[in-house]
Amino acid sequence: MSRKTAIVTGAGTGVGRAVARALADDGWHVAYAGRREAPLADAARQIDPTGASSLVVPTDVTDVEAVNALFDTVTAEWGRVDLLFNNAGTGAPPVPMDELDPEDWRAVVDVNLSGMFYCMAAAFRTMKRQEPRGGRIINNGSVSATTPRLHSAPYTATKHGVLGLTKSGALDGRRFDIAVGQIDIGNAATDMTEKMSQGVLQADGSTAQEPVIDAAHVGRSVAHMASLPLDANVLTMNVMALKMPFVGRG
Repeated sequence: MSRKTAIVTGAGTGVGRAVARALADDGWHVAYAGRREAPLADAARQIDPTGASSLVVPTDVTDVEAVNALFDTVTAEWGRVDLLFNNAGTGAPPVPMDELDPEDWRAVVDVNLSGMFYCMAAAFRTMKRQEPRGGRIINNGSVSATTPRLHSAPYTATKHGVLGLTKSGALDGRRFDIAVGQIDIGNAATDMTEKMSQGVLQADGSTAQEPVIDAAHVGRSVAHMASLPLDANVLTMNVMALKMPFVGRG
């Protein structure tokens, strides 16, 4: 195969769609994965109207068998997997920790941490056995991998966990030519961040509008990470709105 192949989870909307577009623009075959088929198909149609370089594979990342089937489908179609953009994620209602429904906690952990692990494990199995061996995994960590917002315990805890998965994967993957890195995104303009323009709760209890960046910048950043040879790795990259309250005290 002359073209490299990528799997993007959560590819139907937001950051996932932006990354799929950037990879397609760089000549990648892209498999669009996510729970809902309609947004995936719409993204693939918008990005690759001919369908020659895209594959839509509805996948629930919390289902191990579905994740394994995703990788089997892609390898059956294109022969290998060169890149996993491990992006599927969710959040919980922004309530104080003691008011959080345990079911909401479990739902976030299932997608953001367990689902990401299942995808990494499937990628490792695939990348170890293919010829030539190896590949790249890029996890969507979020700036919450290091710094929380108020009332974000499930999301922040899982994104801290993703950083641990990334570092463990980077270490375990070395001997198999598997490069694992992470992109930490701050305020990319998606449905999830739409409320930023109306004001969000700050650490001091006030409410303030926050700037956002075009998700296309994230797409290009991931495409750059993906373009590197496997003897080079961006372990972590932070792409954020310049004036968002993150560095220092705000």
